[in-house]
Parts: sequence; C-alpha cells; structure tokens
Amino acid sequence: MSDSIERLHDAVLNARDADPATSRTARLLRAGRSKVAKKLGEEAVEVVIDAAHGSRENLVRESADLLYNLVVLWVAFGVDPKDVWKEMDRRERLFGIAEKLLKDNDAKARSKVAVFPMRRMRKRR
Repeated sequence: MSDSIERLHDAVLNARDADPATSRTARLLRAGRSKVAKKLGEEAVEVVIDAAHGSRENLVRESADLLYNLVVLWVAFGVDPKDVWKEMDRRERLFGIAEKLLKDNDAKARSKVAVFPMRRMRKRR
C-alpha cells in the first residue's frame, strides 16, 4: 500500500504545476492549504457517513477520495510519505512499551481507588 501512496504522492507533485483549468489537483492546491484541509475534512465526513450506513462499496470509494485528499494536503504542507511511514514505524516500535505502561498505570490507578476510600473512612472516625 505504501507504494500506491508514494505513486499518488508523485502524481500529485507532478500535477501541482499543471493548468488548473484541466487539473483538479492543481486547482485544489492553488486554492490554498485551508481549502485543501477543508476538502479532506469533507471527505472524512463522507467516509464516516458511509460507514454508519453500512455501505461497503461507498466506503471503499470514499476512502480512496479521502486518501487522495490526504496526499494533496501532504503536498500542500511539504510532507513526504516517507516522513509518515517513519512516524508509523516509531509508533510501532513503542506500541509494546506503551501497552505495558498503560497496563501498569491502570493497575496503579485501580489500587489507589480501592485503597483511597478506606483511608478517608479511617480519618473520619
């Protein structure tokens, strides 16, 4: 999949200098970052609506639109897919540690909740 996104990224980079009269991508990028971000938000909402309605086919189509608009936003901000993959790799390496920390913190929080009321009751007597 990352290859598909990288090919899409290259295509968007190439289209950014195209004639806006003939290129939707060029027109979108020329409209500015704010417009690109709003378009991504619109597509995200469409994905959510299609998911809520249970339409698998529409979800697939709208997901493709969402990914396209995400890549356009990346180009507008100078983000390379490799930067995103690197961040995803970093998070993947930390996942086990984060999972363990969450479990440890949950256990500590539960023990404090269980013990804390008893301490308050003792002080009142």
